[in-house]
Amino acid sequence: MNKFNKIVAIEPVSLIPQAEQKLKELADTVIIYDNIPTSSEEKIARIADADAVLISYTSSLSGDEMAQCPNIRYVGMCCSLYSPESANVDIRYAEANGITVTGIRDYGDEGVVEYVVSELVRLMHGFGEPSWEEMPREITGLRVGIVGLGKSGGMIADAMKFFGAEIAYFARSEKSHATEKGYRFMPLTEMLEWCDVAFCCLNKNTVLLHEEEFRRFGNRKILFNTGLSPAWDEEPFKKWLDGDNRCYCDTLGALGSSDLLSHPNVRCMNVSTGRTSQAFVRLSEKVLNNITTYLAK
Repeated sequence: MNKFNKIVAIEPVSLIPQAEQKLKELADTVIIYDNIPTSSEEKIARIADADAVLISYTSSLSGDEMAQCPNIRYVGMCCSLYSPESANVDIRYAEANGITVTGIRDYGDEGVVEYVVSELVRLMHGFGEPSWEEMPREITGLRVGIVGLGKSGGMIADAMKFFGAEIAYFARSEKSHATEKGYRFMPLTEMLEWCDVAFCCLNKNTVLLHEEEFRRFGNRKILFNTGLSPAWDEEPFKKWLDGDNRCYCDTLGALGSSDLLSHPNVRCMNVSTGRTSQAFVRLSEKVLNNITTYLAK
């Protein structure tokens, strides 16, 4: 197998120790920084003459920065890559200049599912705060709407079904595997009007909830956002929040504005629930597989 001359992780990338050791078999030199670069100049200095760069979600890598590091031929994103538009690496520049960019997906979904189940159960039963209804209730019979039936959305739907909820979903197209499970495919506004709880499970920078969607969603509803960025326009979201509603997000990135952290109808832990010890194992396996696949070409 071929090797890189030099791999540089410009910031902490959450690889487990065994994976860091494996990197040393894949390059003559490996440098892993334990802090986040604070400027473009620092990123460029860290990369220097490296031909492979590893990056997580806490930094970005622009075309201008890559242009000043002419040895780069591979960028490994140790975080989710869904599309060029949502990536924190300039994919278009890389493609135009012969630089391969790889990313990973579906490594932290299990933790996210546990988070939404935990929070919903606490709210329904009144653990730590008044129960959502007059009496504690089960998830059984709850009408659940899933916005985006990808990997995490599908896992949340399956978990809710296990507890006896009714499931409907909105996606770009009807999914045969969801139909087989009894999940109803519905137009977005109709589903929002129908459901008691909505889970937004969308790719980064995808906004589907606008003024009309919140109007149809109505009052006395629960909204979870498991994405990396807000799934809504901020102004109609704020107006909806001021009603008798509740919103759950695990991170500030998913919530959007830090001003909303103190809103009485917001529950934001500001902790990425997908970042677990098991997730880091899956992340490491996927990152190493991307590298070895590239080097085997």
